[in-house]
Amino acid sequence: MNPVVGLDVAKGESQVQAFLDQSKPYGKSFSIRHTREELDYFIGFLKETEEVTGQMPMVILEATGHYYTPVI
Repeated sequence: MNPVVGLDVAKGESQVQAFLDQSKPYGKSFSIRHTREELDYFIGFLKETEEVTGQMPMVILEATGHYYTPVI
């Protein structure tokens, strides 16, 4: 298994979706606000995913926004 958690970071909240392996989603996507309590929940979700798969998932961040200089 290659567990991955995608985190689409936006202003004020982020959207989360986990995959146990390629094309195998784990649960439904959900959003978290950028508060201590909800970030603690996200960490618990990462630990839960680790328990299910036997390894810590890779976290992929996708930031939304505008860039003023080219990103290479």
